[in-house]
Amino acid sequence: MSLPVSLRTSVTPPELELIACQQLIDIIPLITMERTAFISGAYGPLRPPNRAKVPIWMAVNLKTKKKCHIVPPEWLTYDYLKERLEEETSKDGFSKLPFRYIEISKVLLDVASDDLENTDKLRSLLKDLREARQAKCRAGLSQIDYSELSLPNLCAMEINEIRPFFVESMSVLTQLTPPQNIPNS
Repeated sequence: MSLPVSLRTSVTPPELELIACQQLIDIIPLITMERTAFISGAYGPLRPPNRAKVPIWMAVNLKTKKKCHIVPPEWLTYDYLKERLEEETSKDGFSKLPFRYIEISKVLLDVASDDLENTDKLRSLLKDLREARQAKCRAGLSQIDYSELSLPNLCAMEINEIRPFFVESMSVLTQLTPPQNIPNS
């Protein structure tokens, strides 16, 4: 159900997933298909066993019909995520992850778990990583001031989660803060 703008505070997670599904991913097709034009662009040709780059939405569609294997992105591996989790828990800043890692990993784990290695460990690492990053977000928001908030390397879902709180907080802070005297030039 679509809400009126006045009642929406941010984009919903399924909407973010839909946006993320526009990104390209490698697949190994199990069928042959000529280059096909869509509104978003032309993709193909698909020739087994050669890899092809297609949008995630197309990969998901082909995967559900058992017409391809999805090649996971290099960041969706146990070793990479383990390193990011160690970085996240040992350093102050946010570790560098793809901007839509939450949405893409959810879609791929839901649809192509047979194409991923250690899916249970990946789910666990992604959950731990998310919790560590959420804790840092909460800590960062507790130090908010009216002039600046710097939280580099946040992903789309994290930005979306803090947006309503941040907008309301900034509104209150600007009301409470006296205007700065700006010299005339």
